[in-house]
Amino acid sequence: MIRPELAARLRPWREALIGVGALTLGLWLAVATGGIPALLGLAAMAVGLVLAVSGLRRARLSATGDAPGMVEVIEGRVTYMGPTNGGTAELDDMTEIVFVRPEQGPAGWVIAQDGGAPLMVPDGALGADKLLDALSALPGLNSGAMVRATRTGRGTSRVIWRRHPSNDHSRALT
Repeated sequence: MIRPELAARLRPWREALIGVGALTLGLWLAVATGGIPALLGLAAMAVGLVLAVSGLRRARLSATGDAPGMVEVIEGRVTYMGPTNGGTAELDDMTEIVFVRPEQGPAGWVIAQDGGAPLMVPDGALGADKLLDALSALPGLNSGAMVRATRTGRGTSRVIWRRHPSNDHSRALT
């Protein structure tokens, strides 16, 4: 019923659209009814707001697939497989995440890690949108900063996250 081109353009925004729908339905229930349905409406509004905000962030980071290679995230391990390079980075070993947009060439994420070469992931690589979910487990990471970094101009690099040894207690548990 929906044209394939339109469905493909809306696919990255589906979570945000579902959130807006839940928010709208919840608002209607909260205003137009009373008692228990109104309380359910307030709950639907809360869920809708969370879905809409996270969906907007995810959609703005969605990978276009126009850069070479693909990203895979499995159990705390980020793997990039490209035509000329690739590598793996464990969440526990990551020390810094930088978004780089050079004057020439593709933009991408540089993930520095203990005891290994930095992992370079092009921004438009297939599956690069999974980085937001994977990296959100890092202590103190601001996912909004990730989204804002992708909107910077050419010739810039922005540090998104850096591990601070003084307040990092996650390594003591592993």
